[in-house]
Amino acid sequence: MITIKKIDSKKGLKAFVKFPFSIYKDSKYWVPPIISQELQTFDKKKNPIFQDADATFFLAYKNGEVVGRIAAITNWLEINKMNQPKMRFGWFDFIDDLEVSKALIKEVKKIGIQNKLDYMEGPVGFSNLDKVGVVTYGYDVVASMITWYNHPYYVKHYEALGFAVEKSYSESTFPFKNVHPDFFYKAQELIKKRYKLRALKFTKTEEVMPYADKMFDLFNSSYAQLSSFVEISDIQKEFFKKKFISFINPEYIKFIVDENDKMVAFAIVLPRFAKTLQDIKGKLFPFGFLKLLKAKKESKEVLFYLIGVEPEYQNKGVHAVIFNEYYNTFKEKGIETCYRTPELDDNEAIQKIWKHFDPKVVVKRSTFRKDL
Repeated sequence: MITIKKIDSKKGLKAFVKFPFSIYKDSKYWVPPIISQELQTFDKKKNPIFQDADATFFLAYKNGEVVGRIAAITNWLEINKMNQPKMRFGWFDFIDDLEVSKALIKEVKKIGIQNKLDYMEGPVGFSNLDKVGVVTYGYDVVASMITWYNHPYYVKHYEALGFAVEKSYSESTFPFKNVHPDFFYKAQELIKKRYKLRALKFTKTEEVMPYADKMFDLFNSSYAQLSSFVEISDIQKEFFKKKFISFINPEYIKFIVDENDKMVAFAIVLPRFAKTLQDIKGKLFPFGFLKLLKAKKESKEVLFYLIGVEPEYQNKGVHAVIFNEYYNTFKEKGIETCYRTPELDDNEAIQKIWKHFDPKVVVKRSTFRKDL
């Protein structure tokens, strides 16, 4: 018999966060989250998203053992401001037992109906800066710190529960040797002169902070047309600055500004921490933090996390300026491999940006939808 329990205690949330460690303990491809960070994400006193969203956490039990989990999420900004009557769900993990996944989804459905919403979609987080999608191809590829990994049987559960694919994403990789500066060096010089642009360079994290709010504003404007977009509010900006900026090498943050110092483009690249995160098993202390710092300095793999261009500058070649900056940084650091985070398959603009590097798609993932 499957028992579902609503979780609201610290002990319960810790069990929620640690459940995947049991079903992926033998996986070479799953990358554990940092446990303390996950707990902060779900802490309604620390994460400002809860001023605009609600989340209910459930654990499934069988014979006294945890066998599944799910977070049911209502983002009121999305529902009321963007007129998207969607019930979100994420952090959806389960053993290969249809009764378990069915019982967990039933709880999400209840909340969606209570709130008079039209459909549910997942797995997704609270916003665009959270993890997204269930892996449908590429199960033999090591995940990253900003993506979920899952067993192949997950897709069969979604299909058996009556879900259909809603959005599709692709992740790709290419060796740095594929990057030939001939494609962008001359172009970026012309573009900088034509639009009076310049690139900001950083060597310390504190140098980045005065520009961080402008970056999030540009994120909102440049991503607004995507089908998955949810606005990042002012109060969320502070949370994300603390959560992400410290993990990013300042030299991997690129801002492009015009003659009036208005930001017109930004890009963020992360060192690929996957192997180190597997090694520290979700724990920053006593030695996990030091290992992450070492990886931050020494990693020869990087992950393109975000690229945003002001709408009026899109299709004007500004990405050439960004790539030129990264080319110089990566060459200096001896970067060998570049990875791209999940990108919507219907985002044609981003596909065109990468075509010269001959990227290879290694992972596909989707969100799934079902009417309530």
